[in-house]
Amino acid sequence: MIIGIGARKGVNKEEVISAIESALIEVGKNIGDIDMLASSKIKENEAGLLEAVTLLGKEIKFLSDDEINHYDAPSGSQANRFGLTGVAEPSALALSKKKELILRKKVYGRITIAIAE
Repeated sequence: MIIGIGARKGVNKEEVISAIESALIEVGKNIGDIDMLASSKIKENEAGLLEAVTLLGKEIKFLSDDEINHYDAPSGSQANRFGLTGVAEPSALALSKKKELILRKKVYGRITIAIAE
């Protein structure tokens, strides 16, 4: 299971962890079910995101614009102002095996989560 994650600038680790935990509850999964997290390269220096991933004991892959734009985001996205089809949904789909969303993007405060298998 892949967690695709988008975040506003300056998020803290607590916001990220809370959003991930809320999304997992919605799909009846837990932290142990996560294979990897995925996001856009534009988020690779986001301290709160990196700290949360470390605390969860998981890895995150930051995808290039081309990797992200290879997948259509089923939901509308504000990422189009950065030239992206989306962040959470296409990032999750890009690394997933089945290429199937089990949670379409959902906003939790300043964090957006999508989950794919």
